[in-house]
Amino acid sequence: MDEFMTLRALITSAVKAQGGWVNAHAHADRAFTLNESTLEIYRTHSLERKWDAVDTMKRNSSEENYYRRFCQTIELMISQGATAMCSFVDIDPASGDRAIRAALRARERYQDQITVLYANQTLKGVINPEAREWFDRGAEMVDVIGALPKRDERDYGRGDEALDIVLGTAKAMGKMVHVHVDQFNHAREYETEQLCDKTLEHGMQHRVVAIHGISIAAHSKQYRLRLYEKMREAGVMMIACPMAWIDTPRSEFIAPSHNALTPIDELLPSGVPVALGTDNICDAMVPFCEGDLWRELSLLAAGCRYTDFDQIVRIATAYGKMALGLIDPIAVNTPENAANEEQYAHSAIL
Repeated sequence: MDEFMTLRALITSAVKAQGGWVNAHAHADRAFTLNESTLEIYRTHSLERKWDAVDTMKRNSSEENYYRRFCQTIELMISQGATAMCSFVDIDPASGDRAIRAALRARERYQDQITVLYANQTLKGVINPEAREWFDRGAEMVDVIGALPKRDERDYGRGDEALDIVLGTAKAMGKMVHVHVDQFNHAREYETEQLCDKTLEHGMQHRVVAIHGISIAAHSKQYRLRLYEKMREAGVMMIACPMAWIDTPRSEFIAPSHNALTPIDELLPSGVPVALGTDNICDAMVPFCEGDLWRELSLLAAGCRYTDFDQIVRIATAYGKMALGLIDPIAVNTPENAANEEQYAHSAIL
């Protein structure tokens, strides 16, 4: 009788062999804050309303509260065999610098067990003078410059200017950029293309990473293929966080048949590297996510019906390191085209 096997056993074994999991996107400062109040925010608020609805929790959090959340999240990643992670950190009028101070303390505590990078979250945008002051202050304290251009586009109609500020700051500081884009799952969003254009304009090729990109699949195939070509030209990578978007409500917008997931089945064959993230963990944004990296990866692969297992392993490992700048972020799809074949070696799981 043939020995029974599971994809989980095969893939997780290959992930371990390739150096362990990489969680390329999280929000550890808000992790494990689920209670009756924050659950009500999830149940009754849209994503855009949540950006400000979490202010009360942030203002009421001491540096020690933040420190415990970072430690809990980092320990959760270590327990799963993760060797690197990146967390966004709220550095704004509501949280001040308490969260980032706690984050730096937590990183030092676990420095011998896992590589931890931080990016500054910009829930308040970068156009408002007070928000800009906190952005500039936070940019000095983090490893990766973070962005949410939708906030400034919604409030002021100045999304392009927000990206100019973010990319200009990152270029001046020699840092990578991670940008939340295309989060509403409809074809009225063109933020990934906007990010590619701005990346080329600022000469930041292979230094910029898009996060989420679920609206890409709502566009026509003709548009999608053109977008993938532009992403390759700009060297823009992608991070997928499946559990964060699988609960996107249905709408009446007409679009190609698709789900609320980053379309890895098209991005990867097109030569665009895709990394994996948990996004928020047990909070008002994503209460169903418990920070399980295998759950994220399996949902992404099954939801996109993607069966290139070597590439699935790279999503969890090498492409995550590329997105964090831990290995050269060169836009490649196969190890044969990489500058260093050993870094992108086939996992040979099947």
